[in-house]
Amino acid sequence: MRFVDLFAGLGGFHQALASIGHECVFASEVDPVLAELYKRNFGIAPHGDIRESYLRIPKHDILCAGFPCQPFSKAGEQLGFDCPQWGDLFEYVVRVLRTHKPRYLIIENVPNLIRHNDGKTWGNVWRRLRLAGYAIDVNLISPHEFGVPQVRDRAVIVGDREGLDDFAWPRPTHDLDDIDIRVILDHRPKEAKRLSKNAVRYISAWQSLLDELPKGDQLPSFPIWAMEFGATYPYEAATPHATNVRHLGRCKGALGKPLKGLSKAEMLSALPAYAQSKRKRFPEWKVDFIRQNREFYQKHKKVIDKWLPAIKDFAPSFQKLEWNWRDGPRNLWKTVIQFRASGIRAKRPNAAPSLVALSAKFRAVALEACNEIARRMSAPQRPSGMCEAQRVDFIAACDGKITWRQYYAKWGSDRLTL
Repeated sequence: MRFVDLFAGLGGFHQALASIGHECVFASEVDPVLAELYKRNFGIAPHGDIRESYLRIPKHDILCAGFPCQPFSKAGEQLGFDCPQWGDLFEYVVRVLRTHKPRYLIIENVPNLIRHNDGKTWGNVWRRLRLAGYAIDVNLISPHEFGVPQVRDRAVIVGDREGLDDFAWPRPTHDLDDIDIRVILDHRPKEAKRLSKNAVRYISAWQSLLDELPKGDQLPSFPIWAMEFGATYPYEAATPHATNVRHLGRCKGALGKPLKGLSKAEMLSALPAYAQSKRKRFPEWKVDFIRQNREFYQKHKKVIDKWLPAIKDFAPSFQKLEWNWRDGPRNLWKTVIQFRASGIRAKRPNAAPSLVALSAKFRAVALEACNEIARRMSAPQRPSGMCEAQRVDFIAACDGKITWRQYYAKWGSDRLTL
């Protein structure tokens, strides 16, 4: 069958459908870097903005679309179809469906598309697709459910002009305990970059704290904010900004720094960045994190006071640690580590952090859904010859290997090379 790949990204839908024998007759991608990469990978030069290129779309049997999720994502402003930049793009999908009437459609987006605006957004999408002539169904699927080591729920919408009575969603074949990111990691690949000396220092410093904490105590489930160790500034009834200088001068700021004798501006700058808000009250989640960290400090004060000088000169982002491997071995070098603005995140090495583009994050899901729609369920095949796709800011430091990873969605003959 002939398919079109709208908002193509890195080409996840293309890879899935081509692997079971279908032909791409049109692709669109507005990002020039992704469009060039798509051309290199598939030999097809995507057209640009769908607003300008939709009239060039030829006849086809399957429409695939991953229209921009930013208007519906929890991470954005959630403007929905009112988003001035992307809110109108779904309308172009509907125009193509009405014009060419392809038999099938597969659309993916963020799960919040279903919940956005109390479900009214999804109701609008469902209604528009039904009026275009399609029986519609939707499901939330994550790649890890099909053996791809990544946890990322996506809303998948399928449609058939002749009805979905014979359609069944593919059943998950894996759970979280069945997957392991190490099965797709190459052993010391030549193109990998070594961790910087500072990165090694950050990890080593935090590892030293983990080594000293009582083995019988579970590591915190909340983010560890070292800046709260020794801090006494007010945070529950009012923020430091809403507190008078006299009271604030009796307190301590980040890492226990005394605020006495400082001006109000100097006092505020001596606080953690997240405590410098001009609001009168902190949100409850922040109050909880601060309280939990101060209680953690008091419980382990003897160990922490001895350790604290090791991180005093770290940038604020590296003075935070999120431990996301409950009951796992206390060894950072056995985890998947992300250096994030919100802190160093150490994750269980069963899944990769989320990707932004469709190619790797959704390969298995798209393939399974496409197979089902085409009534040709088959195991995912990994085509060879795909070139490097996208860097994601995380490192995989598994089994003691100390290498800075640039995550490449690069499919080899039988494995994903990172």
